[in-house]
Amino acid sequence: MRIGFVVNDVMTEEPGFTTIRLAQEAVNKGHEAWLIGVGDLAYDPDERISARSLSVAKKKYKTAAAFHAELHGKKAIRERISLDDLDVVMLRNVPSDDAIKRPWAASTAIEFARVAMRHGVIVVNDPNGLAKAASKMYFQMFPEEVRPKTLITRDNNEIKDFAREQGGTVVLKPLQGSGGASVFLVRPDDLPNLNQMIDAVSRDGYVIAQEYLPAAQEGDTRLFIMNGRPLRVKGKYCAFRRVRKGGDMRSNIHAGGSLAEANIDSTCERIAEIVRPKLVQDGMFLVGLDIVGDKLMEINVFSPGGLGSAQKFTNVNFSRNVIDALERKAEYMNYYGRNFDNVDMCTL
Repeated sequence: MRIGFVVNDVMTEEPGFTTIRLAQEAVNKGHEAWLIGVGDLAYDPDERISARSLSVAKKKYKTAAAFHAELHGKKAIRERISLDDLDVVMLRNVPSDDAIKRPWAASTAIEFARVAMRHGVIVVNDPNGLAKAASKMYFQMFPEEVRPKTLITRDNNEIKDFAREQGGTVVLKPLQGSGGASVFLVRPDDLPNLNQMIDAVSRDGYVIAQEYLPAAQEGDTRLFIMNGRPLRVKGKYCAFRRVRKGGDMRSNIHAGGSLAEANIDSTCERIAEIVRPKLVQDGMFLVGLDIVGDKLMEINVFSPGGLGSAQKFTNVNFSRNVIDALERKAEYMNYYGRNFDNVDMCTL
């Protein structure tokens, strides 16, 4: 199998990133893996999609760090490859990371992948599904039963009214963005300063004002969904818990949160089952659900990270299971002469 991993920028990838783990596992299983930055893509005169890509020479790597070092070293293989000739393209770039400094790059991978997909390349997650999920508005398309009560607006007065309706405690965050940037927990005592908080969030667009979930005090649980169902191996779920640090409401690891073992109970399973139909409909192969109590805080369809964190607590190499699933898809597509709907193949 020949697989390409599209990221924001190959040179900013780190050894612990899930994309590096997946690429390492693909190589260790005997496949050809290429790392491609969004800015490395090209549409050629022969109507094929090409890319300046990086790969590695060895067949086995004991650690992701060793794989990463060779990928960024002098021995790395640098070639201009055709995406049309690959079996699988995995889109692992995060559009919101490029939205401010490189706005041209935000939708580029989706657009190029759509063209490559015409020639039978399997693209996961499905580009058309990802286009729908380009902002956090996508979250509102899932059943209200699993979502916190939410207002999305740029009107200060509407946000203030919503905060009062919620007893003065709400979460403010930008409609575009990731990683916990510009996220505020507003408490009743903060209402006099609410205008300043709203201004800080609205600089980059619309504001999400969301019901505060008391269970967030205990952090959140990241549960991976693959092919529409929780990723589970020998009874162990691909999941982990992120715990807040001190008074910071954000549990993102690079925002100061810490990791803990997850307990996937019937509530988590029920949430996964409720969102499954739409994830399948939109061709979402690998997704991360962020669960707080009995609600979803976020659905991560762009480059969900943390396979290594889940492995830390379960001793299961989930990256291998992801590559196994892609192998089966490539085999299916070959059986049908590379003539099968991509959105169906994504979750088959």
